[in-house]
Amino acid sequence: MAITITLICILLFWKWIVFVFMLIPIRMIKKRERHNMKVTNHSKTNINKEPQQKNTSLKSVARRYILGYIRFIDINIGRIPSHTIRDMIYRHIFMVDMEERAIIYYGAEIRCHSRLKIGKGSIIGDKSILDARNGICIGDNVNLSSNVSIYTEQHDHRDPYFRSTSYSSFGVRIGNRVWIGPNVVILHSVTIGEGAVIAAGAVVTKDVEPFAIVAGIPAKKIGERNKDLRYCFDGKYIPFY
Repeated sequence: MAITITLICILLFWKWIVFVFMLIPIRMIKKRERHNMKVTNHSKTNINKEPQQKNTSLKSVARRYILGYIRFIDINIGRIPSHTIRDMIYRHIFMVDMEERAIIYYGAEIRCHSRLKIGKGSIIGDKSILDARNGICIGDNVNLSSNVSIYTEQHDHRDPYFRSTSYSSFGVRIGNRVWIGPNVVILHSVTIGEGAVIAAGAVVTKDVEPFAIVAGIPAKKIGERNKDLRYCFDGKYIPFY
């Protein structure tokens, strides 16, 4: 009976069992990434040059599978129904640079953890996507609402092969006490100044001035915020969420 129950549990939860066993090697990989982290300028894509053929060597295939599994874990960390466990994994396994009182809520997806910095008391809302491949720096007491998406890479629509383009200048910086509403999309190379407000559903394609209120697609200035901001988030979170 005990063997049967054990086999059923393995069949039901095998992905999470593998996940637990993979934590140590993943931490080693992420620690090395963070140690060797150097954001380099990528040369411009030559749109007349054909892409190289896919490497089918055993080493290349194994590497793609390992990276794919890490990507799978990236997505599923956000679905763990325990804030404490998620926070521990983000900080100590995936090496996210999180200051004290920083919170990442349920369902968030992070790409390239080692290039993400979150300041004191900042909140990452549920189901947000943080694509930090070229770096995302979030200041103190920033509030990202639900479903906020930040991208630091893009595809080149002029390229006949629709290849991805990536430059060190594609990083995103968000100042202290910025409030970003739900369903906002922030594209690469954007700096959002201190205290700015991004209205719900806006698409930010250019820099935002400090304390400006912007809205729309593309986001445009519609007002200014009070500059006497004193609040600090206390880091209290909703259990399981």
